[in-house]
Amino acid sequence: MTEYILVFAGVLVLSVALTPIARYLAPRLGLMDQPSARKIHRSPVPRLGGVAIYLAVLAAAVGLGERYNFAQFGSIIVGATAVSFMGLVDDRWGLRPMVKLVGQTLAALLLWTTGVRVGTFNYPPVDFLLTLFWTVYITNAINLLDNMDGLAGGVAAIAAAHFALMCAFSGQYLVGALAMAILAACLGFLFYNLNPASIFMGDSGALFLGFTLAALGIKLRFPDNVTFVTWMVPVLVLGLPVFDTALVTISRLRRGLNPLTTPGKDHVSHRLVAAGLSPREAVLTLYIVSFALGLLAIFVTRASVVEGYIVGGLVALVGVFGLWRLERPPFWGKNEAN
Repeated sequence: MTEYILVFAGVLVLSVALTPIARYLAPRLGLMDQPSARKIHRSPVPRLGGVAIYLAVLAAAVGLGERYNFAQFGSIIVGATAVSFMGLVDDRWGLRPMVKLVGQTLAALLLWTTGVRVGTFNYPPVDFLLTLFWTVYITNAINLLDNMDGLAGGVAAIAAAHFALMCAFSGQYLVGALAMAILAACLGFLFYNLNPASIFMGDSGALFLGFTLAALGIKLRFPDNVTFVTWMVPVLVLGLPVFDTALVTISRLRRGLNPLTTPGKDHVSHRLVAAGLSPREAVLTLYIVSFALGLLAIFVTRASVVEGYIVGGLVALVGVFGLWRLERPPFWGKNEAN
């Protein structure tokens, strides 16, 4: 527990200190998020906050690295660094979606080769595909969720907090320490990113957080339960970004749009605002949803097979209903916009 506290305090201080520096450098490096019809902000906002998040977590990683499985820990850090760098390049000059997708897949392959892999089925071909799918999906899901002040950073912080708590319960203290570093970095950044935000994390931060959280979800182990149940735990913890990505993908396909290349104000947060909530209320609502899903995930870590699948089935049913309901007024319908 002392290690958790030290990591949290150190990374929090670094994140709070580095974010204003990133905010100062962003306009000088051409890293500004310009207003547009599909965005909420009306004046340019720096989008270099992801670098502050990355550097704060990296500092903790260097301090903890010698105590981890070197190959596995290295693959997480190298893969996260690679996707973060691609995000930074995309923020500054733009990258084709396929280039980013290939890069993310290669980073996921790196995880697999070092043993950071899904082991739900104990059948290598299936587990291999699941590892790649999960890593790439969550990496992009957090990036897509970064569409409103404080949303992606807050949801990532909530997910990291739940991961850290579960690791403490199961004795995975080093994995938990890395989760605490993510939590602290996000909280330090949120000091400047809550509405009205003075800085955005950009793709460099969102892709970094998504990849790292995906890897942490894979690394979670629950020796007191069976994987036939506990595979649901990271899915529940990251249920909000999973749902949001599914929603925009299905919605855009329904409208004949490419979900990978078509941006739009069609995310859950935008639909809540369309239904009458303010941006702050929408973000707070989604924080509550994310926190509730995390609590369900904690229950599932100790649940029997029947209990676990009852919870998972109910959440899935609510998710399907949500997909249908959010495609209708007042959330969506009369004034559909790309």
